[in-house]
Amino acid sequence: MLTSGSQLPLPPPPDQATTTGELQTLRALVEQRDANTLERINYWDAGAPGYRWDAITGDELVKHGVVMASATTSRQLSLVDIAVYDATIAAWHSKYTFNRARPSEVDPTLETAVDVPASPSYPSEHAATAGAASAVLAYLFPDDAEALAALANDAATSREVAGVQYPSDTSAGLDLGHQVASMVIDRAQHDGSEVPWTGSLPTDPTLWNLDGYPGGTVPVAPNFGTLKPWVLESGNQLRPGAPPPVGSQQKTGELAELRDFNRSFATNAAAFYWQSTRSAWQLVADRETLESGLDRNPPRAARVAALLNVAGFDATVACWDAKYTYWARRPFQLDANVHPLFQTPAHPSYPAAHGCQSGAQSAILAYLFPSDATMLNSMADEAGMSRLWPASISAAISKLALRWDARSLAWWRSGPPTTARSSCC
Repeated sequence: MLTSGSQLPLPPPPDQATTTGELQTLRALVEQRDANTLERINYWDAGAPGYRWDAITGDELVKHGVVMASATTSRQLSLVDIAVYDATIAAWHSKYTFNRARPSEVDPTLETAVDVPASPSYPSEHAATAGAASAVLAYLFPDDAEALAALANDAATSREVAGVQYPSDTSAGLDLGHQVASMVIDRAQHDGSEVPWTGSLPTDPTLWNLDGYPGGTVPVAPNFGTLKPWVLESGNQLRPGAPPPVGSQQKTGELAELRDFNRSFATNAAAFYWQSTRSAWQLVADRETLESGLDRNPPRAARVAALLNVAGFDATVACWDAKYTYWARRPFQLDANVHPLFQTPAHPSYPAAHGCQSGAQSAILAYLFPSDATMLNSMADEAGMSRLWPASISAAISKLALRWDARSLAWWRSGPPTTARSSCC
C-alpha cells in the first residue's frame, strides 16, 4: 500500500527527561513480573512479530466458519499480511531515522526478560504489527473488534514489561499500525468484494451447476475472479485455455482414471490431509522462516508472509476467473460411479484451486528459500495431485502429515514421480 517507508513518518521520540521517567516506569514493571507475566511475554516473543497474528487470523477464520480452502480466505490472509508488512517497513524507516537506544542500553541494570532485538527501539515493531493486524481483522470480523484490540494492546505492552521498549515506543507503533490498516481497509472496501453477484447458473447440462449438491448449497464466490488483484492487472490476465469438452476422448479417459482408482488408507489420509489442513503453506512459511533465522529480522519475516499470501490471493482470483468462465462440471456430475471422499466444493471444477494456490505459493517460497526449492515444488505437486488420489504419492503425503519437517522429506528431493494429470478435478 505504501509507496515508500517514509510515507508515514513519525514525530521524534521523547526527549531525555521524558525517557528518564519512562525508564522508572519500566523498572517498576520489571519488579512486578510474575509467572503469568513471563508466560505472556514469551508468547508474544515467539517468532517474528507477525507470527502470532497469522495464527490469530487462522483462528478467526475457523471461528467464523470460513473453510480454509475456500476462495475468500486468500483475500483475508493477504490483507492482514500486507498491513503487517507495510507497517513493519514504515516502522523501520523511523527506527533508523531516530536510532533511539533500547532501554537496557541506556540503563544496563534494567533486567530484560527476552533477548534485546538488534534494532533501534522507536517505534515498537510488535506494536506496529499488532495495530495493523488487529485493525484489519476487526474490519473483517467486526464482532470481535474489542477482543482483537485487547490482544493488540497485550502484544504491544508485553515488550514494555519485557524491558526492551519504552511506553512511547508502544504508542507510536500502535498509531503507525492503525494508519497503515486504514489504508488497507480502504482498498479492501473497494476491491470488488462488495459487488453482489447478479449472474445465473448455466442451464446447459454439460456445464457446472448445483446438480447433485445438498439443498441450500450456493456457488462459492462466483464474483471472486473479478476482484482487484495485488500484482496481476486483472483476473483474466493469465486465463488458461478451455478444459477438454464433455464427451471428448480426453475427458472420458480422465473420468475412467478417477472412477477406477483403487483407494487405500494412505491415499484417503492424504486426501483428507490436504482438504482439511489450516493454512498449510503458512505453516511451511513459518517453518522456513524459523529455520533460516529470519524470525530475528522482522522486515524480512513480514516480507515472506506478505509475498506468500499476495501470490495466494492473485492465484485464486485468476483461478476463479477461469472457473466461472468455463463452468466445467465436476467428475461426480458426469459419472454416477465417481464417489468423492467428501463433499465436493460448490464451484466449477477447472482449474483446480489446490493446484492454483499451491503452485503460486510454493514458487514464492522456493524463490525465498532456494535450498529447499525442490522439496517445496514437490509439495505443491502433492497438494494438487491429492485432489486426484494418485497412489504413487500417498506415502509422501502421509509422512508429511505425520511430521511437518523438511528434513523428513529429504528422500523426496529427487522430484515427484510422473503420474497422469487430470483436468476434471
